[in-house]
Amino acid sequence: MERRTVLKIIGIGLGGAAVLGAGGLGTYYATARRDTVGAVDLDSPLVIPPLAESTVDAAGARVFALGLQAGETAFKDGPATRTWGVNGSYLGPTIRARRGERVRLAVHNGLDQETSLHWHGMHLPAAMDGGPHQPVTPGATWEPTWTVDQRAATLWYHPHVHGATADHTYRGLTGLFIVDDETDTPNLPSTYGVDDVPMIVQDRAFDGNNQFAERIPLAGSLGVIGDEILVNGTLGPYFDVTTGLVRLRLLNASNARLYNFGFSDDRRFALIATDGGLLAEPWETDRLYLSPGERAEIVVAFEPGETVDLRSYPSEFGGASGRLDGFDDRLDICRFRAADTLADDAAFPTEIPGALADAPDLAGAAVAAERTFVLASDQINGRSMAMDRIDFGVREGTVEVWEVTNDNGFLHNFHVHDVQFQVLTVDGAEPEPHLRGWKDTVLLVQGRRYRLAMRFTDHTDPNVPYMYHCHLLQHEDDGMMGQFVVLAEGEQVGTISAAHTHS
Repeated sequence: MERRTVLKIIGIGLGGAAVLGAGGLGTYYATARRDTVGAVDLDSPLVIPPLAESTVDAAGARVFALGLQAGETAFKDGPATRTWGVNGSYLGPTIRARRGERVRLAVHNGLDQETSLHWHGMHLPAAMDGGPHQPVTPGATWEPTWTVDQRAATLWYHPHVHGATADHTYRGLTGLFIVDDETDTPNLPSTYGVDDVPMIVQDRAFDGNNQFAERIPLAGSLGVIGDEILVNGTLGPYFDVTTGLVRLRLLNASNARLYNFGFSDDRRFALIATDGGLLAEPWETDRLYLSPGERAEIVVAFEPGETVDLRSYPSEFGGASGRLDGFDDRLDICRFRAADTLADDAAFPTEIPGALADAPDLAGAAVAAERTFVLASDQINGRSMAMDRIDFGVREGTVEVWEVTNDNGFLHNFHVHDVQFQVLTVDGAEPEPHLRGWKDTVLLVQGRRYRLAMRFTDHTDPNVPYMYHCHLLQHEDDGMMGQFVVLAEGEQVGTISAAHTHS
């Protein structure tokens, strides 16, 4: 039986005496909405993840050493929280590399159990992807190597262990991976931690002893939903603004929560980039949805001396039971406090360029194949993930169109490894402006048909697959995932050997 059905039976059936006896399911539903506006002391300086240090090896590759470790983190008064981190107790450094660079990531697993790191949004060989076929055993070091070859973009890294991605990510193994392309960068805010600010947004629940609690709401459908918000591992953060324009690199790093970002005064801001890099032109808005795994770069204008809060507002996409999964929540995220005098130095841009980058160009491309994907009941096309099954192969150098539909009334999204795709249409119509750039993860509104065009280049391997899956991590862990390989001319789909464990 589907996991969500079981939860509903437990919540409404077996637990009915407790719930209904305390005032009924209606009372539970009515009190499920969370509103933290004005209730959170936004008085902790926003931690800015450090830039990862690197060396250059004899072959000229930049080497980043990443140590996965257990530790304790003091998020609040009282006992410290047991956490996992990369080169620290919680989260990891921001990796930054340039297009054309050869990189090597020395991932050492200092934990007491097998895990992995996946480079989300990166175009790279499947054997270097960090998916479920590249686990790293305790005490081992894995050293994936590739040449960065994609547009400037805000990517990220996180675990991708089959059946345990949600748990390992919730513990804290997350960080940003920024790609720079110096040949195609307009004049935008770019001083890291000053006017170019990373924001890793996560929800977490704490028990009475300040430990992370992986709570699934009664009758919830998405997985773990937390009731407190961390930004870069900071509870109740503020950021001191010193420039007139600030670029925020937003990452929804939550396991399941959907955010609808906006500011407390409903000010408008400019969306300049999505998962795969810059849009063709800025799009001005006052609200922006991000589902788990999605990124967005926005530019916000500030006046001297003002204070404004970034919030998440209620969502229209939750359906009848959406309140139980946080869709009606209103949450304070981060306070921005502008200095009385803002920098007017030429190093800090004061205007956003009207043209940013070339628009995605796959709408008129020759299409080698079309495929259909239906997400429902923790399955894709009626099949659960199987580690030893390759679902299909795509031909290197070709463009395919994938039509994807969410068909069971609960929130899903869709992530494809290795490529950035273009959203051609949504229900036959032109996509909304925030979906017109390159994407690797897209929110799937129930019942709508999303046609995604993607070009497969380089990195052929008939035996080592890439993943496609829902990025709500409990759904992924429960089987809403499949595998494909990229084939050279004349190659056929191969066979997956036993997982190559790095030990």
